[in-house]
Amino acid sequence: MLRAAIVAGLPARLATKRPQAVTVAARVALTSTEVRSPLLRCGRVPVPGRRVCLCSAAADDSGSEAESSAAEGEEAARGEEGEGENVSAIVPAVLRPEDCHTVIALPLLQRPLFPGFYMPVYVKDAKLLRTLDENSKKSTPYAGAFLVKNEEDNSIHELKGKELLNCLHDVGTLAQITRIQGDLVVLLGHHRIQISEIVVDEPLTVKVDHLKELPYDKDAVVIKATSFEVISTLKDALRTNSLWKDQVQAYTQHMGDFNYPRLADLGAAISGANKLLCQEVLEELDVCKRLKLTLELVKRELEISKLQESIAKTIEEKITREQRRYLLNELLKAIKKELGLETDDKTTLSEKFRGRIEAKKDRCPPHVLQVMDEELTKLQLLEASSSEFSVTRNYLDWLTVLPWGDYSDENFDVHHAQHILDEDHYGLADVKERILEFIAVGKLRGSSQGKIICLSGPPGVGKTSIGRSIARALNRKFYRFSVGGLADVAEIKGHRRTYVGAMPGKIVQCLRSVGTANPLVLIDEIDKLGKGHSGDPASALLELFDPEQNANFLDHYLDAPVDLSKVLFVCTANVIEMIPSPLLDRMEIIAIAGYITDEKMHIARNYLEKKTREACGIKPEQVEVTNDALLALIENYCREAGVRNLQQQIEKIYRNIALKLVRQGVSNESPQDIMVVEAEKNPVNFDVATKVEDKNSKNSIAEDASVDVSPIDSSLDNINVVPLTTESEVGHNEHSNEAPTKTFAEETAKLPNTFKTPEANNESTHRNMEVLVDKPEEKVVVNASNLGNFVGKPVFQAERIYNQTPVGVVMGLAWNAMGGSTLYIETAKVEESKGKGTLFVTGQLGDVMKESAQIAHTVCRAVLLEKEPNNPFFAKSKLHLHVPAGATPKDGPSAGCTMVTSMLSLAIGKSVKKDLAMTGEVTLTGRILPIGGVKEKTIAARRSGVKTIIFPSANRRDFDELASNVKEGLEVHFVDKYSEIYDLVFTSDTKTQES
Repeated sequence: MLRAAIVAGLPARLATKRPQAVTVAARVALTSTEVRSPLLRCGRVPVPGRRVCLCSAAADDSGSEAESSAAEGEEAARGEEGEGENVSAIVPAVLRPEDCHTVIALPLLQRPLFPGFYMPVYVKDAKLLRTLDENSKKSTPYAGAFLVKNEEDNSIHELKGKELLNCLHDVGTLAQITRIQGDLVVLLGHHRIQISEIVVDEPLTVKVDHLKELPYDKDAVVIKATSFEVISTLKDALRTNSLWKDQVQAYTQHMGDFNYPRLADLGAAISGANKLLCQEVLEELDVCKRLKLTLELVKRELEISKLQESIAKTIEEKITREQRRYLLNELLKAIKKELGLETDDKTTLSEKFRGRIEAKKDRCPPHVLQVMDEELTKLQLLEASSSEFSVTRNYLDWLTVLPWGDYSDENFDVHHAQHILDEDHYGLADVKERILEFIAVGKLRGSSQGKIICLSGPPGVGKTSIGRSIARALNRKFYRFSVGGLADVAEIKGHRRTYVGAMPGKIVQCLRSVGTANPLVLIDEIDKLGKGHSGDPASALLELFDPEQNANFLDHYLDAPVDLSKVLFVCTANVIEMIPSPLLDRMEIIAIAGYITDEKMHIARNYLEKKTREACGIKPEQVEVTNDALLALIENYCREAGVRNLQQQIEKIYRNIALKLVRQGVSNESPQDIMVVEAEKNPVNFDVATKVEDKNSKNSIAEDASVDVSPIDSSLDNINVVPLTTESEVGHNEHSNEAPTKTFAEETAKLPNTFKTPEANNESTHRNMEVLVDKPEEKVVVNASNLGNFVGKPVFQAERIYNQTPVGVVMGLAWNAMGGSTLYIETAKVEESKGKGTLFVTGQLGDVMKESAQIAHTVCRAVLLEKEPNNPFFAKSKLHLHVPAGATPKDGPSAGCTMVTSMLSLAIGKSVKKDLAMTGEVTLTGRILPIGGVKEKTIAARRSGVKTIIFPSANRRDFDELASNVKEGLEVHFVDKYSEIYDLVFTSDTKTQES
């Protein structure tokens, strides 16, 4: 019954083979009834290389193995004798499986062996393999197959004796050794056995007890129902798992008598369940429980098979859909190509590149045209799917898109350039003059090539915007990129095309971006170039900036010379000392020192404030920033040389004002008419005064309107608007600066005076009421007193520490990348010493400044010895020289003369004038050497209220070049020796006191 049920679920192709299987089974049954002697017929051993490793007979019933062997023996005898008749050979008797009580234990790592199934086992132990081979040739070709307990135990082959026995399950399968090939042993399971005791340690030989199923009732309802469910589940699984089909087919064809125990073993054996779960089935002797365990395993496998089938179906549908789409697209392309409507991608690309080449053929250099033609021919020969195709396509794209020979028309009109520079920048007369000279030379030459301009100055002075103004004045395209921190040469020279993701350098990218071959390229922060393992970018820029070399600039990616001689390069830097000397030699420096207070006031009033007010959406009549407020903002918050911080502070003020206006209910959006209609029995007339913004005037005007609202018809056609007041009257009332602002209560108090009673029908009543819609605005005034409410507390305090400098204190001048500043040199006497005088310095001074202090100490001794020979102050005094603002690092030689003056002031006990400052490097012989930053130091002196400045004579030319507004009100002395400073500071002061 079970056999028929399972066979019924098999495919039709398997049913055709069933009669042959029945014949074999009948033959086996017949042989089993006739042959019962110890001498059996030897059968052919099944070949283990078949796909389905199943036995030809199960060993559940006594004698079945012998019967199978007899049947196979008959077939083997017929094959050996070459006859068609039943010829058998008589051989010595083979030990029956049930008579085998001592077997060699073979460990199984993956799964347990079930009766009736084949299993190949690899034996690594040579001694064990040899023993198995000997037994297979004798009358005891049997071994015990036992599952290993530990799943992760891969060293089981190294264990011997009891250690190996402890790692094995007690219940296993008696297996027949059917074949040994190398270290591969093919086992055929017969029936269940259990280890009773150990016999030999190596190889492990044990005594076993043969296990049989517990008695069961074949007609029990539970057993039948469970078995039918197992069969039903197997049928469902056969539909989805092809491997199960083959296994069940072979098992049903070669099994002798199909019963419930065999059904349970079949389900557990063909399932892919965990080996421990299969071991539970093997150890279970109760047939009913075994069937239930098998049912669980088969159900689980069925669910897995269904999930696998669902996943496979989804993936197959997706792949099928994509393949169908791909085939349809290819078919569509082929149809369009045949009709001439469209060409393939390669042809389209070739035509596009050929069109670009033809358009540039007249202006493109011959060597570049040759490269283009070669690459285009190469592209047409390559397959579109190859990697070389994409590389060649990108290369051709860059070659053909560059503006070979395309130049923009330059404008060398000096007056036009002057107008643009004045429009974009205030002040900077010397800088503008130098730029105009450059443009004038270009007009005479016909081109502006040959010069590399470098704009140097503190941050925020307008270096980048000046470069943009030059481009606008010359009518050139503008391109900017920063090289601050750049450490890769490939950013300038490009990458080799062999690299993945290779690109040209910034210069070639610039030409493609602007579309002309003569743009103005602004290279920002050139003094902050980096240097890393990828090369030195400063060295790569040498070729770029050299007029003799950049006509044939070679980019690594293009690998073709590019003419950059028409490109105008403008660089910006904060400190030119940081630029490498070879690179600095190729540039013409234009210094932008910064802005003085007057220039900042003008810039803030005419440029920054206007721009910020428009950006914040505030109208001029809503706010007023006084000149005192701007001056206080510049002096107490924005002392730097540039105006970037000043712009940020002005933006902060206007943002604060915008918030206040919004909180007051002010809105600068377009006004919208808002009407509230109250339904009444009688029509009502309202006189409404609305305030309307006039777009053509800065002042707002109000217009009164009389609105007639009828509850019967509320359409807009029935609204009558009657003007009641004039614009001049409203403008006088609302915008008079002399009269105080009227409050809303004062305006509404006049409402009864505006009521009127027009003539109308007796059935209706009209009411006239004037309503003020907007409340008068209050102008926000920012002055010096309330400036702190908008920008906070002042950042800078007065640089002037002393109103009258005491003895030993002198004001000096310094400058850095942020601009100029004043500093004090203080000297104090610590103690008198009998030995030679000493000096120590503080104030975080650099090495150069410390050396200047030692030089100044030596010069002081010489000057004091000359002026006052009897004064032994320096010979026996220990001095302490300090430069205030100790947290700020200071260095440089220009404070030398200031240090000398400070020490001499302490030595002779005289103070210098309060409005005097000096700067200059001093030598041991008393010579005064030139210094830098004359404009910055002069601006800092004016900011601190200095009236008299002492400069080295060599800086007279620098001072003369300053604007007149910078030099105004200053008394400047130029000196060559320190003796001149001594006479100016001390002698003139003595004469003044005597007079």
